[in-house]
Formats: sequence, C-alpha cells, structure tokens
Amino acid sequence: MRGSSMFRGLKTMVPAAVLAFGCYVSPALADSPKDVLKNYADIAQAGYEDSLETARTMQLAIDDFLESPTESNLRAARAAWIAARPSYMQTEAYRFGNPIVDDWEGKVNAWPLDEGLIDYVAEVYGDESPENELYVADVIKNVSLSLGGKKIDTSKITKALLSDTLQEAGGVEANVATGYHAVEFLLWGQDLNGTEPGAGERPASDYDLKNCSNGNCQRRAEYLSTVTQLLIDDLQWMADQWKEGGDARKAVMDAGDEGGLTVIMTGLGSLSYGELAGERIKLGLMVHDPEEEHDCFSDNTHAAHFFDALGIHNVYTGRYRRADGSVVSGPSVSDVVKAKDPKVDAEVMAALDATMDAMNTLYLRALTTENYDQMIGEGNDEGNKVVQDVVDALLVQTKAIERAVATLDLKAIEFEGSDSLDAPEKVGAE
Repeated sequence: MRGSSMFRGLKTMVPAAVLAFGCYVSPALADSPKDVLKNYADIAQAGYEDSLETARTMQLAIDDFLESPTESNLRAARAAWIAARPSYMQTEAYRFGNPIVDDWEGKVNAWPLDEGLIDYVAEVYGDESPENELYVADVIKNVSLSLGGKKIDTSKITKALLSDTLQEAGGVEANVATGYHAVEFLLWGQDLNGTEPGAGERPASDYDLKNCSNGNCQRRAEYLSTVTQLLIDDLQWMADQWKEGGDARKAVMDAGDEGGLTVIMTGLGSLSYGELAGERIKLGLMVHDPEEEHDCFSDNTHAAHFFDALGIHNVYTGRYRRADGSVVSGPSVSDVVKAKDPKVDAEVMAALDATMDAMNTLYLRALTTENYDQMIGEGNDEGNKVVQDVVDALLVQTKAIERAVATLDLKAIEFEGSDSLDAPEKVGAE
C-alpha cells in the first residue's frame, strides 16, 4: 500500500446525561457494572493471550521456512499468518476507549504502509513521494539511509532499528516497519493485480541463500525473523497489561461504573463507525482502490473485517470463544442495558446480528466468488453492493449503540469519525 489516508480527527457526538445506576438497576444486577468491567477485562486478557499464542505458532512456521525456504514452507508460513489474525482482530474493540491500547496499536497493526521503506518494489510503485522521504528507502538493500539530512545506520537489522528508528520515521504514519502488515508484506510481497484476481506472489527464493532472487536474501531473512519476534514482544506486553495488576485492567476497574462503561461504549462505537465502516470499508469502496484494503498483500481483508465485527459482538454480549475452543463469558453490557430498557437491548442485539449476517455474506463471497479487492472494484455493481450492505449494517449498528449509550445515561461520548462518512466531498480532494 502507498500513503496514509487516516482521518482520525473527526468525531461524531453521542449526547447523554449523568449516570445513576442506583436509580434503575434491579437488586439482582445491583453490582453488575463492576462485574461487567471485570468480564470485559477478562475477555481482553484472553484475546491478547490468544493473539500471542497464535503469533508464536506463526513464528515457528516462519523459522521453518527460513531454515528451508521452499514454496511449501512459504505456504505454511502464510497459512500461519492468516491463522494468527482472527484472535488479534477481535481485540480491536478495545482500542479507542483504552489509551493504553490505542497508543500501542500502531506497533502491531498500522496500515496503510509504504512498503518501499522495507524492500524492493515494482516499477509501477514509483520512485518518490512528496510526503515521504523514505518512500523507497529499501532498508533490506541499504546499510545506511538519510532522513532530514541525517544519516541512519541500518547495517544491522535490530528490534531497536525497526521499532525506535524506522517506525513512523520522520513523523510519517505510512512508514510502517513493524507489526502484522510488515510480516505480511515480507511473506507475500506486493499485490500487483489491482482489482483482478490474485494476491502477492513473492517467491520463496527471495529467502534462499543458495539461489537468491531479487538480492539481499540474508538481510531479508534477518528482517522477517526480527520483525516477527518484535511482534511477539509487543503482544506479550499487551497481554500482561490485562492480567491481574496490569495497567490496562487497573485503568478500567478504577474508572468506576460510569467511566468503565464509557470506555466500553467508546470502543464499540468508534470501531463500528469511523474505523470499520469508514476508514477500512467505505473509503476503499468510494475510490474503488485496492490500496485501501486492510490485509492487502494477502487478500485476507474479508476475514479482518469479519473478526473486527465479531469483536464488537463479543464485547457487547460479554462472550468470547478462545482459539482453543473454550469460552470466556460473564456479565455484559447487554445485561445492564436490558435491565434499564429491554427494547433497546433487543435493538442492539438485532443490529449486531444483522452486521454479522452482512459480514458473513461478504466472507462467503470472498471464499467462493471473488476477493475483497475485486468486490470494491469500479463497475462491479454486485460486489460493491455486498460491501455497501456491510457499511449500511454497521451504520445501523452504531445508531443502536448510541441509543444504548443514552439508555445507560452516560455522559457525552465521542466516536471516531471518517471523512468517507462525515464529509465525503473531501475524499480525494487535494
């Protein structure tokens, strides 16, 4: 992908009054908000631990591939990357209400990225960008770089180089050197198919020291190994934040009933509206640009969207199925909303289910008919409609979440917005 098209500054306001649980909660649910917060934290802990474990499994597959860089082992490493995504994507409902998560998220899931920072790119990619001095820096090829007139020593590919020096270097968000998408690019390479069938087609020989294609195979292997370990380090750190005594868990529990529920609803509404419906789906559909799809190198975007939506469902219902099949469940936001107004809870549940139905249609189409980047292609009316149906469902879902916020008598909450939804006339205007 090229460039960053994030519009994080826009907000949509949800008005409400002051919280007063004692006024409406039944005796059986008198302490449920605190229990809801604990279950919310328990699900977060489980989700990040699953993300960590599936990333470790991916690392084993990558290690096997680097030891024996065959096409078969490359396919296995790619499959392990895809298998690692569902657990992580379900945690994204924790982003926007929790500063600890949102401040950290860019290390592991930042996108879009200017892949020319990392490795070789096709001629069609271009050789410069007025917004990014490191657009085609090619760290794997070059042992030194220049940024702002200062020399950067890249002779050794270390965790510190990737995370401290190159990640968002020069203040450019598209300089993504770490996380899932850096690993994805190194496994698949660029997807040069546009809105035609096909994902990235990087050859296994890009890592074969005895039969090296495209040069710098040793450094490419070092980068892939290092960035994978760095991802595991970052996931371990976040999993620890949600354990008993962890800072993220403590922040939620110490926020009190009103503050804690505000955290939860901010995350649900922001992911539903500005991030998922807007930045990740509607924007790409408006401009019909495969560069705006989330898992663009692997053509796994349908799954990324599906599990983002499932994460919202998990948090509202207080139920998460772990990667091993076990279930974490307990008191939920749904329980508290239902205690105040069963009709509003029923409305939210219906909207959540409708979103999952629309996501399921998109997911099945990706498996049976065409990839997500083809669905958003210009002139593909049927594919466009499948994607638009998801956006429409997410917008209805967000409205239902707003009504739940009002039902809970929470103070005004700001949901993340997106130009694609709030100011579509600005999209593409330079």
